[in-house]
Amino acid sequence: MGKADLVLTNANVLTMDDSNPRAGSVAVENGRITGVWNTPEPPKDAVDMTEKTSVVNLQGATLLPGFIDTHNHILMYALMADKVNCSTPPNHSIEDILQAVTNKAQESSNGGWIEGFGFDDTLIKEKRHITRDDLDRAAPDHPVFIRHISGHLGYANSLALEYAGLDDFCSDPQAGHFGRDEQNSLNGVLYEHDAIEPVFNKIPGKTVDQMTADLGKAASEYLTHGITTNSDAKVTDLEELEVHLKAARQGLNPMRTRVMIMHDLLSDEKAFGTYTAEQLNQEILESSNGMAALDSAKMFQDGSIQGLTGALRKPYYREPNLYGDFIHEQNTFQEEVLDLHTRGFRIATHGNGDRAIGSIIDAYEYALKKRPSEHHKHRIEHVQTGTPDDLRRMRDLGIAGSFFINHVYYWGDRHENIFLGPERARRISPLADAIAEDLLFTLHSDCPVTPISPLFSVWAAVNRVTREGKILGPDQRTDVMTSLKSMTIYGASLNFEKEHSGSIEVGKQADFAVLEEDPTEVDPMTIKDISVRATFIGGERVYEKESLTTFSSK
Repeated sequence: MGKADLVLTNANVLTMDDSNPRAGSVAVENGRITGVWNTPEPPKDAVDMTEKTSVVNLQGATLLPGFIDTHNHILMYALMADKVNCSTPPNHSIEDILQAVTNKAQESSNGGWIEGFGFDDTLIKEKRHITRDDLDRAAPDHPVFIRHISGHLGYANSLALEYAGLDDFCSDPQAGHFGRDEQNSLNGVLYEHDAIEPVFNKIPGKTVDQMTADLGKAASEYLTHGITTNSDAKVTDLEELEVHLKAARQGLNPMRTRVMIMHDLLSDEKAFGTYTAEQLNQEILESSNGMAALDSAKMFQDGSIQGLTGALRKPYYREPNLYGDFIHEQNTFQEEVLDLHTRGFRIATHGNGDRAIGSIIDAYEYALKKRPSEHHKHRIEHVQTGTPDDLRRMRDLGIAGSFFINHVYYWGDRHENIFLGPERARRISPLADAIAEDLLFTLHSDCPVTPISPLFSVWAAVNRVTREGKILGPDQRTDVMTSLKSMTIYGASLNFEKEHSGSIEVGKQADFAVLEEDPTEVDPMTIKDISVRATFIGGERVYEKESLTTFSSK
């Protein structure tokens, strides 16, 4: 007879355990699952009930393992709360955005920075980038910086460029470039990280305590979506890392946190230049009371297809002379990958365009030939235009894929009509091909690029419906159960944690999401609308939409 401090009864349990896919009741003790039964209640005398045992009657609600989002930017999202929303909707024209910037300027003291997010040149009425002249007109006395929806472009006014030391005679950085007008003068458009950084680095940052509080608020929102394990896909400096560690220590972020550390922090003469992956992971675990861990070393090898900076093998559909660019020269890239691989780091590299994906596979193969490893699980992030041959090579080399499936809905129509053309657009996020190759993969939101919601990502994978209501690449759709596994047990496998999480099995962590309806039984088009009623982490209720029927066993 096993003890229990929590018993969940009358549940429709989707266990994600292939040998026992459905159950009716679950028992938990000290944060671990101690019993799973097919019956609505544990068999008589199966559980030693005490006065401390809490019994929760789910009244037929669906119980799943907690969702695992393997790629998003929660801290970036957390810090957006006080910035100008430049998205479409609610804005429909550049004039709408300029008015919002003007309003923010009027609320701020002269000289204070104004930041915005979410601008999309292909959705706005004018179908063009916003320029320094536009922003100068809206806020001449304030430095202004706006980030593109992709995260790979930015927009600055004259004062912001001046503060950054950028003028018409400055040279383009190694990766990315500065936009220019017909007179070859800077027009305020900044392409990719190295062009954005001089401006962004001049913006006064918040304190660690302020950022930690903001992260706590974002974590609370993530919990409402049933997320119990979350990966921040780009930790750029020691201050950001400390925010994650502090939020974990203080319980402001109760989720199990994984961090991707930007590769430059792991290079010679940088903070972790002499560390092995094991050493860095141990330090993160100790500094977070065991609630945060190292995910990987993060690299980028191209940009954004909607920003025309993703590296393609064939040119952009409406730009026949444009192929996009690599972030790193191949030989340099391969040697850095080899160094990180040799030090035990799992590497996660951003690759949207198929040429970049091929480059990443080549670099991983180079490292694996030099230093063979069977269980490395190096990752490619987004895999937006991976070809069948790319996926086959990934499988053969043991490379996993984290697919940004939400692209299909949010940009599918424009990929078909503007960026990639019909043939390539229908194959973005090729999940059916990944399944056919038996490739380990997960889905992700890339929040704040798209809103956080595991059920929306499942919905996008199952239906592949675009904003305009088209089905984009119906042959790449997945079944509901596989899509759910990609955000539970497959995520645990990708995180090297399959023995501890990702399914509802005896001995695993008691991390659960309680759903109002069963995603495998409803109309597939309604999956994204299913309500999350509660979230449990380690058997503790960390979110509850409405009070569950709970009573003591005694």
